[in-house]
Amino acid sequence: MGSEGTPHANQRKPRFLCLHGFRTSGAILKKQIFDKWPTQVVEKLDLVFVDAPFPCQGKSEVEGIFDPPYYEWFQFNKEFTEYENFDECLAYIEECIIKHGPFDGLLGFSQGAILSGALSGLQDKGVGLTKVPKIKYLIIIGGAKFQNKSVAEKAYSSAITCPSVHFLGEQDYLKKYGMELLESCVDPVVIHHPRGHTIPRFDEKGLEAMISFIEKVHVEINK
Repeated sequence: MGSEGTPHANQRKPRFLCLHGFRTSGAILKKQIFDKWPTQVVEKLDLVFVDAPFPCQGKSEVEGIFDPPYYEWFQFNKEFTEYENFDECLAYIEECIIKHGPFDGLLGFSQGAILSGALSGLQDKGVGLTKVPKIKYLIIIGGAKFQNKSVAEKAYSSAITCPSVHFLGEQDYLKKYGMELLESCVDPVVIHHPRGHTIPRFDEKGLEAMISFIEKVHVEINK
């Protein structure tokens, strides 16, 4: 591998706080990403993985695939319209940013992606993350919009203007809702893949789009 695109010694990599999926963990998301994404992507990013604040309150879908413990960011009803521990979740993410930050942006998968896609708007409205710098970039994998009316009104009433990249799986049961999230974003980068609700591998086109996104972020943060 050549040195093209490699940051200079005095330049830093884009730093992302990574929010895992429902009833998984930071370690699981790290394994999923590092197993599936090539070095030319992961070596360009500074990724920090944390566990959600609440221990898993039911069966995890990754049981038997990944080892426990498993965690969840907040709890919700079947329609995904009522949430428990949501304010505690926002406060916890803010604590993580204070403790491990600063960060340039958020990377999220599944429940972590739904949170990541909303946090920019919630921060703008003063609902969450009021003690930390503004979220500037988003990497959304298998995301969707919040369905709770009061959360959605605050999160999406203004356009999400920070640069974002969104992974949409053709067989992902959340694809429809992931596309709804795109409508709230200004000029999002969209990477399609043929799989379901998972961290995808890249095809050539997707890899090109991702590296281009990372390199733009790298230039902006090192100005």
